[in-house]
Amino acid sequence: MVVFGVLIMAAKFIAHLITQSNAILSDAIESIINVAAGVFALYSLWLSQKPKDENHPYGHGKIQFISAGFEGGMIVVAAFYILFEAVQSFIQPPAVKQLDIGIYLVAASGIANFVMGTYLVKVGKKGRSDAMVADGKHLLTDTYTSVGLIVGLILVSITGYIWLDGVIALLMGAMILITGYGLIRKSLAGLMDETDMEIIKELLPVLNENRKPEWIDIHNLRVVKYGSHFHIDAHLTMPWFWSLEKSHQEVKAIDEMASEKFHQHLELFIHADPCVPSSCGICELANCTERKHAFTQKLEWTLRNVLKDEKHQLGS
Repeated sequence: MVVFGVLIMAAKFIAHLITQSNAILSDAIESIINVAAGVFALYSLWLSQKPKDENHPYGHGKIQFISAGFEGGMIVVAAFYILFEAVQSFIQPPAVKQLDIGIYLVAASGIANFVMGTYLVKVGKKGRSDAMVADGKHLLTDTYTSVGLIVGLILVSITGYIWLDGVIALLMGAMILITGYGLIRKSLAGLMDETDMEIIKELLPVLNENRKPEWIDIHNLRVVKYGSHFHIDAHLTMPWFWSLEKSHQEVKAIDEMASEKFHQHLELFIHADPCVPSSCGICELANCTERKHAFTQKLEWTLRNVLKDEKHQLGS
């Protein structure tokens, strides 16, 4: 991945030396970020796979958020430099030349970035690696800017309007700035343990499809992400008269079911709650000798009610 980035960077700087185009220079500068981010991403992937230890009881996965944030920060710095160079080009227009060679080199680089970026995003999503997905999206963004760059260079070549080169550089700088902001935003969300709603949305259908009558409700469901691993907390309401051993068996059943869904990428911690009289209306447990009220209806577990820190009942 790093060697790939170095080759792409070299091709773009060669294109700039040949053409003297500020738009191509902006694309080449972003490639420096690709290489630096690739090195950090590789390190973060290696570190995140290290097993838990006494100092890191939840593992080392959060390094991937730091990697994504680092990449986003470098992208922002590059974007401001590109914008500065674009403004300078209006004051002192460059002597743009041999655009045809530059277009071919940028096109080849764009195709290579698209192939590698698509691969990294696919593998990163499958392995739930934020660092790899961030690196892949960065390469895809580079591809999109290369397409815009090629269109712009063709226009410059046809019309002879050199000022279009600066306009293209400005647009590319703005696009790169937005990409960097997005990566920083996601990185900070992960470091601050923001709930990953997408994971909860994936988990809910599995819980609903495999729920047992004894699982009266699940609430206070929370997900914290550590790189490609997840830490899930939840409260499970079960019959109050059950033994500790029976309750443990049901907790283990949910744990195994969730682990199968996410291929061992999670830790599930369930707090067992005893049912209360108001739970009877949604409790499907047949022949319950302790029932206070008749069963009324099954309450589907939804994103709205599983996040609440309270036992479910009708009307909740």
